Amino acid sequence: QVQLVESGGGLVQPGGSLRLSCAASGNGFSIYAMAWYRQAPGKQRELVARITSGGSTQYADSVKGRFTISRDNAKNTVWLQMNSLKPEDTNVYYCNAARPMYSYWGQGTQVTVSS
Repeated sequence: QVQLVESGGGLVQPGGSLRLSCAASGNGFSIYAMAWYRQAPGKQRELVARITSGGSTQYADSVKGRFTISRDNAKNTVWLQMNSLKPEDTNVYYCNAARPMYSYWGQGTQVTVSS
């Protein structure tokens, strides 16, 4: 069982930056692929960025070059550094931990990009 708690969301102006954190508790953090998803009201949840247990990363085309996902297995934490934020990045961002047959979600953190 893994519990995930996101933090770091908030209101930021276009062009600004935010850093989201996801703290995990429970066993075996290092073997999980960790990911950030986002979901706007009435829309499907979409993958933003993912990092495997080995450190390989992938990004949605819409955030490539602006967002960076990283993890520290010793701290049981994954981060999403978001730069050059745009109004269309406004969403609830969710942290996910996954391995075969298991998937856990955090409660989400709101990111609002607006002037």
